[in-house]
Amino acid sequence: MSEVVEAVENTEKSEKLEKKSLVARLEEEGDVAADYLEALLDIADLDGDIDIDVENDRASLAIAGGALGHLVGDRGEVLDAIQELTRLAVQTSTGERSRLMLDIDNFRGDKKEELAKLAHEIADQVKASGESVKLRPMNAFERKVVHDTIQEIGLTSESEGKDPNRCVVVLAE
Repeated sequence: MSEVVEAVENTEKSEKLEKKSLVARLEEEGDVAADYLEALLDIADLDGDIDIDVENDRASLAIAGGALGHLVGDRGEVLDAIQELTRLAVQTSTGERSRLMLDIDNFRGDKKEELAKLAHEIADQVKASGESVKLRPMNAFERKVVHDTIQEIGLTSESEGKDPNRCVVVLAE
């Protein structure tokens, strides 16, 4: 019996260490990314405050302040490019693939709210009509927000197509 208790305790300790090491690794990613972004802002002679956090098992960075709208682009395409460059800088430094998320001037935060509202409207439409609805093409971030919201509502969704024309389809029950 004591062997079982000991095995359970060892498993719990191991899980805590894994979680702690994951958080430490993500914090390191955040620090490397912040250094890279700070250098980028300096080169472009832009002001901005960088906040680092860990959300949903990934490093999350946000840049706020100053005139940063041009670092987002009309539909977030410049933000996506800067995020990918930052991920590459982190990968080069750490040797591991990064899934960090970058937000500038709360573009992604505002977009999440907008997409969640859209997902609720589409869910109501699907429930009322009993027919699946295909949304406009979206990037990976946008699709994830819609999928997560649709799942919370209790419906099912899937992605179809290939980038850049990949879109979410909300399925009828």
